[in-house]
Amino acid sequence: MREADDDGMRRALALAAEAAAAGEVPVGAVVLDSAGHVLAEGRNTREQTHDPTGHAEIVALRRAAATVGSWNLEGHTLVVTLEPCVMCAGAILQSRIGRVVFGAWDDKAGAAGSMYDVLRDRRLPYRAEVIGGVAEDAATVLLRDFFERRR
Repeated sequence: MREADDDGMRRALALAAEAAAAGEVPVGAVVLDSAGHVLAEGRNTREQTHDPTGHAEIVALRRAAATVGSWNLEGHTLVVTLEPCVMCAGAILQSRIGRVVFGAWDDKAGAAGSMYDVLRDRRLPYRAEVIGGVAEDAATVLLRDFFERRR
């Protein structure tokens, strides 16, 4: 694993904490350029924006594409605190992100190896490298604490 992945995960975890403080499910994401620098970031915004696509990954991908001036993010890495869902996995593949690094596994809705493996499905024309379980404990604690407070 690259040092940039660790730095990206630290920033994604900070964004996830910001999301939790705003009443959003604590998920944060950053897009790294090919040199490992943060190109764009996002956090969950569904409650705030009333947008069902307001997942951290979607927010970060949109910002990265706007920064680059292209939908094609080949050679970039997405770092996210929670395993992407099916919607986000589809957006990742559509953007041509080459690597996905995530923290906590999502056994209920994960699409990067838990419930589904959309990102590495050989039947699709494009696939991404997937590295899961990075800073898994920290990401899991954020999620667990958030949902325990809501119960």
